[in-house]
Amino acid sequence: MNAILRPSAERGHADHGWLDTRHTFSFAHYFDPRHMGFRSLRVINDDVVKPGAGFPTHGHRDMEIVTYVVSGALAHKDDTGGAGVIRRGEVQVMSAGTGIRHSEFNASRQEDVRLLQIWILPPRDGLPPSYAQVAVPEAEKRNRLALLAGPEGSGAALPLHQDARVHAALLDAGRSVVHPLLPGRAAWVQVVDGEISVNGTAMRRGDGLAVEDADEIAVLAAADAEFLLFDLA
Repeated sequence: MNAILRPSAERGHADHGWLDTRHTFSFAHYFDPRHMGFRSLRVINDDVVKPGAGFPTHGHRDMEIVTYVVSGALAHKDDTGGAGVIRRGEVQVMSAGTGIRHSEFNASRQEDVRLLQIWILPPRDGLPPSYAQVAVPEAEKRNRLALLAGPEGSGAALPLHQDARVHAALLDAGRSVVHPLLPGRAAWVQVVDGEISVNGTAMRRGDGLAVEDADEIAVLAAADAEFLLFDLA
């Protein structure tokens, strides 16, 4: 097994006042040639947006964008007609494709919103843009892995064009889950909150772990924890 830890404290960090953001991989003004992504996983931004603030209308192309809300509520609007408020327990997938313009704002005037914005490279450029959003009940993530997003036919709650699967879990302290990895595939584990160990590697909030050449991903919660697991071709 080959496992490389990406400690939370070593991530890129920017505090814009209205936005406090940490970058697992190179993004915007943060550039580190050692951390440009992992397989098709290109961006994991851990964002905290102040009440009433947000990202005004801007464009994306040729990227699969997954938004996972940890706390608070995020208002989304785009030029495909997609619109809604994403709350904790909900996930959004936006395929930017040939081009999409959207805005995202904290839907609250009192509370911060924390979200993970994830970019996954598509299998090819020029796909049609699309938007989808779904609620995944916490019971489906409690002490087990829920498949949030994945390829058509994978049983995922939301579709991705790429051969990537995004799982989420909420583990009670002392509980564990095991995810098998098929030959040639790899995994990235991102800790949202709490403390876990992954195949024996201890991890805390904000840490990431790249795993290759392993038959399975075994996750044990040292304390109550929430994490994402990416199964990547």
